[in-house]
Amino acid sequence: MTLRISLNSGNYSDILGGLQIFAIERIDDNSTFARMIFELDKALLLFPDPELAEDDGLLAVGGDLSEDRLREAYRQGIFPWFSEETPILWYSPHERFVIFPEELVQSKSMRKIMRSGMFRISMNEAFEQVIKACATKVRKDQDGTWITEDMQDAYLRLHRSGQADSVEVWQDDRLVGGLYGVRVGDVFCGESMFSHVSNASKAALIWLCTTQKPRLIDCQLYTEHLESMGARMIDRQTFLKYLHAEDL
Repeated sequence: MTLRISLNSGNYSDILGGLQIFAIERIDDNSTFARMIFELDKALLLFPDPELAEDDGLLAVGGDLSEDRLREAYRQGIFPWFSEETPILWYSPHERFVIFPEELVQSKSMRKIMRSGMFRISMNEAFEQVIKACATKVRKDQDGTWITEDMQDAYLRLHRSGQADSVEVWQDDRLVGGLYGVRVGDVFCGESMFSHVSNASKAALIWLCTTQKPRLIDCQLYTEHLESMGARMIDRQTFLKYLHAEDL
């Protein structure tokens, strides 16, 4: 699937509070169809209502990756996800794949590994190494990476300002796995993970759940691997209540 951005269809600032609408052509294997997506103004820290996202979660295009915009995006349950070939694309899925730490599933073999001392696990000792390892990890059925140089720089700035964290997994003083994400209150919004040896990324996630104990971990999108560890879908409104620390 590819996306092709075409000309602006007009300014709807009176209706949308300064936001414009952009035409996007989505080209799948067997079909091509156009749809209208919100264009963000770099001068305004505005996002459209996440409820207006497309079925696949695509909400807006453009803007920038400044600290202020990223903070505002995550507060609203929105995240950037794009490639070198596209402009910045912003998503807010209608359902979120999350892990509640108290529902974490650990296999007997992983419990044994966590007790064995096989790994040393740390937090925020090597954020830059972790994000670069996530960016360069070869993944099945994926060409290239969405963790572009611009994305790496943006999340490094968030990390330096205290809002993005990494978990590192070490073996014999070598970084063999880890994950990183953005903290919004008691919610950890996971961005990516990697593993160079078996079970290293699982160990990072288990450690995060059992020692840091966030209210929930946002995994964004479904994977079988995370489902096997207890992740499940919740709807956007429920997710936003956790994000905004509302009582449930």
